[in-house]
Amino acid sequence: MSANASTKVIIAALLGNSAIAVTKFFAAAYTGSSAMLSEGIHSLVDTGNQILLLYGLKQAKKPADQDFPFGHGKEIYFWSFVVAILLFAVGAGVSIYEGVHHVMHPNVIENPVVNYIVLGLAMVFEGAAWFFAFKEFRKIKGRYGYIEAVQRGKDPSMFVVLFEDSAALLGLLIALLGVWLAQVTGNAMFDGIASILIGLILGGTAIWLAIETKGLLIGERANREVVDSIRRIAASFDEVETVNELLTMHMGPEYILVNISIRFRRGQLTREIETVIQDIDTAVKESNSSVKRIFVEAEPG
Repeated sequence: MSANASTKVIIAALLGNSAIAVTKFFAAAYTGSSAMLSEGIHSLVDTGNQILLLYGLKQAKKPADQDFPFGHGKEIYFWSFVVAILLFAVGAGVSIYEGVHHVMHPNVIENPVVNYIVLGLAMVFEGAAWFFAFKEFRKIKGRYGYIEAVQRGKDPSMFVVLFEDSAALLGLLIALLGVWLAQVTGNAMFDGIASILIGLILGGTAIWLAIETKGLLIGERANREVVDSIRRIAASFDEVETVNELLTMHMGPEYILVNISIRFRRGQLTREIETVIQDIDTAVKESNSSVKRIFVEAEPG
């Protein structure tokens, strides 16, 4: 996914979550619902997360300099990891705490109709943001399944929003069920239980996001198809005897660093090898626009 597409997905989610957070907090204050308060916290955390992702995308666009010769592309990986931590620590932690507190000290929900109205509107807005993110995700997943596409993806800003929106929709359904059960049974503990379940959903989502972004942050290789393509191109030159070690690393969603160890055929002059290396560099970059820097190590024949 391009940076522009990622930005559009994040902005759409940001606008939706900002409006939803305000209405949820209003409903929580008006009715005293624990599940609604947890949902408000959830939307507030999501709003903050999307601001961080936009900041990460902006920082990732900064050009390379003397201190960061390969650019700042990994900024988006760092901020995506921060989002996962905040989702776990703030979103899940506060929701579970509020849920446990209301289970131990249940409060009767007043005017539950307000909660139903707010939750219904939230489902509409969250559903629209989720559909937009899902539609963009389908454009880039290709022939791969959804889980495999996430695992192979190198732009975490896209699947972070999709994960958050999916968790938000599931949380809304649980909040709706909790409020309804509390109303029909007269047992306010159901509201607190719903809050705990929402916290567990947020915690699970955060852990999955952290796992998916950790590899990118540490230094993940390019996908196997890209690596195989680079090897085929390098080996296709007559002057190349063997392509040995081939190392790749994503320095950003659209920035791949390549290091190739090549054994050239004997009897070639240094300037001839230099020309071949330049031709390999050009051919690889033309085949994959994400490859930005290539280093070739010539082994003795």
